[in-house]
Amino acid sequence: MKRINNIVPTDKKYIYLAQEHWNGVAKPLRSFGALEDFWNKIAAVQQTEFPDISSRAAVVMCADNGVVAEGVTQTDHSVTKICAEAIACGKSNINSLAELYGAQVLAVDIGIADDVDNDKLLNRKIAYGSDNIATGPAMPRENVFRALQVGMDIVGELAAKGVKLIVTGEMGIGNTTPTAALSSVLLGLPPEMVTGRGAGLSSEMLTHKIEVVKRAISVNSPYSDDPAELISKLGSYEIAGMTGLFLGSAVYGVTVVIDGVISAVSAVLASMFSENCVDYMLASHVSAEPAGRGLLEKLGLRAVIDGGLRLGEGTGGILLLPLLDGAAALYYNSHKFENSGIERYAELK
Repeated sequence: MKRINNIVPTDKKYIYLAQEHWNGVAKPLRSFGALEDFWNKIAAVQQTEFPDISSRAAVVMCADNGVVAEGVTQTDHSVTKICAEAIACGKSNINSLAELYGAQVLAVDIGIADDVDNDKLLNRKIAYGSDNIATGPAMPRENVFRALQVGMDIVGELAAKGVKLIVTGEMGIGNTTPTAALSSVLLGLPPEMVTGRGAGLSSEMLTHKIEVVKRAISVNSPYSDDPAELISKLGSYEIAGMTGLFLGSAVYGVTVVIDGVISAVSAVLASMFSENCVDYMLASHVSAEPAGRGLLEKLGLRAVIDGGLRLGEGTGGILLLPLLDGAAALYYNSHKFENSGIERYAELK
């Protein structure tokens, strides 16, 4: 975990240089909006006026959640294994989008409740699922740090292969329940305001889920500024692993994309370990889950997609890639004021 101490803010001079480049493109100043800001942020991460995001990956952390025993989901934990294998074998939702947008997909078993005999699924299993947060802590504290290290190590391995941008994703039946519990504590809001329907609960099941979240918070008394303690009491292995992805991206100088609410809660936890890691994050979309917007606001980040997405697996995050590719096309290929015969726009105050 000493690597976290190496996280530093990005060099903002590259934001200035990239914006100067944008200002030379023959268009109204800042008219490509947030996508200019996103591109400038990537420039600062890569420490160049000419960033490159052609090598990109989606990392999907897969694990089970003991709180499923409380009846907070439509399906049982066996679906996690099935979906994780589908992702590993290129047959799931994230794979269809990744193929279209030129990204590799890495599925990671960080805590699936079953043994998985599939060499395409990266085995980094720490435990056979988290414990039931409605009756006690999710995991021992030492396992939190093991999961964080898994995430950071994966980023280091990808960065060594030239990957410049990572989309975070997860697969774990029941994981919106620990996410709601963590969101309630992190945002200081009652469970009713941050707990959503997840994979499609009825109103009656949602009411039950809210009661489970309340019980988890009551049983664990998770009122602390220590993110490791919060993950230990209310988290999950996929949340801990994604938190490691966010930290690792800052350690190894890779831009990292926040997906939905589960990814966003992991990003907030990462920022508690090191506030500088937010410099390396891009927010893709505002989750349909009720805590999604508040978590992004806590990070001070703006998402560019607000379409009620809640599929998971990193599918919302990967939809940011074509928008970034569009920004790159304008940045590098559009005509410039200096050779177009168009008078350059002036900054007006």
